[in-house]
Amino acid sequence: MIHDPLLVAALIAGTTALAFWLDHRFAALSKVGAALMALFLGAVLSNSGFVPQESPVYGVIEGPVVALAIVYLLLSVRLADLKLAGPKMAALFVVASVGTALGAVIGALTFSGGIGAVTWKLAGAFTGTYTGGSLNFAAVGRGLELPASTFAAAAAADAVTTGIWLGIVLMAPVLLARLAPGSRAAEAAAPAKPAPNAAAGEPPASDAHPYWTRVPVSLFDLVLLAALGLALLVAARWLGQQVGLVPEILWLTTITLVLAQLPRVRQLSGAEQLGNLGLHLFFVVIGVRSLFRAMLQVGPEVFLYTLVVVAIHGIFLFFVGRLLRGTLPMIAVASQAAIGGPATAMAVAVSRGWPALALPGIAVGLLGYALGNYAGFGIAFLVRAILGG
Repeated sequence: MIHDPLLVAALIAGTTALAFWLDHRFAALSKVGAALMALFLGAVLSNSGFVPQESPVYGVIEGPVVALAIVYLLLSVRLADLKLAGPKMAALFVVASVGTALGAVIGALTFSGGIGAVTWKLAGAFTGTYTGGSLNFAAVGRGLELPASTFAAAAAADAVTTGIWLGIVLMAPVLLARLAPGSRAAEAAAPAKPAPNAAAGEPPASDAHPYWTRVPVSLFDLVLLAALGLALLVAARWLGQQVGLVPEILWLTTITLVLAQLPRVRQLSGAEQLGNLGLHLFFVVIGVRSLFRAMLQVGPEVFLYTLVVVAIHGIFLFFVGRLLRGTLPMIAVASQAAIGGPATAMAVAVSRGWPALALPGIAVGLLGYALGNYAGFGIAFLVRAILGG
């Protein structure tokens, strides 16, 4: 077993790189996603005895590294870009987020007996991830102090359910087109527009992979990002201590979102890449801390919980979205922006031949980054109040 912190850190970094490479190299694994592979590979490391269950390296990654990752990913949010989505797409995304919240509450009431005392924490984590994506799952789960085994089981269930939903979103508009003939006409006939890459703001080819897009980064940008990120962590911790009613992670989210709108901050390059790196290192560590037997002890309720959340999200969005006269493609892209984040929303729009929806999908997906943490904590405390925890 490896105990040397330097070797443990090197192994975690190499495992993260392997997860990225597998995501890029094999089409089938790209549907699974680098996050789930990082989690699984980390679990293999600990369950096979290569690394210990405890190491000072894990504390560093779970603490400042993942906190900085949250900062850097939130710095990509441009609230002004919402105008690119248009009022109807923005409205559909709000409906999608409400559907997620309803699903989280109903699922919590359904499975609280089997899941136990952490049900309200899972409600918050699932609300966060199905409003914005993995960024919000990590932020809310960390902020609510989900136990490692529950976090790992929830992350695995989330990844599987997200993959299932992606397949449904890709196929549903085609299967339902007969019910609403002509609903895809506007999007299908729209001229192709270059969709900006969610990470760099550059127009990629339709098959570009977000983890393999090259972005020019200067050393000065990296230094500024390091200084800014650490300063924000200090400020959020101080505010969290001074105002105990507001969790530290929400202070961090709020301050970062405000700074992300400043022109000078928007010029910094490399934040998205650093954020994704830190987030995936965190998923490896979550996997390392999770023994398979502990994950199995969590039970099937966690997976069923994710299915209930996403199913209610989809049903609610479809019916309310149709009342709002949203087309099936618009509903599909809005749903995927909430469930999987901006990158998968763009992938759905491009792969289904709806280029006019790629940019709106990215815009509302980034809005999900901004709203997911607030929604996650709000639903968590609401469920705790309902369950009497």
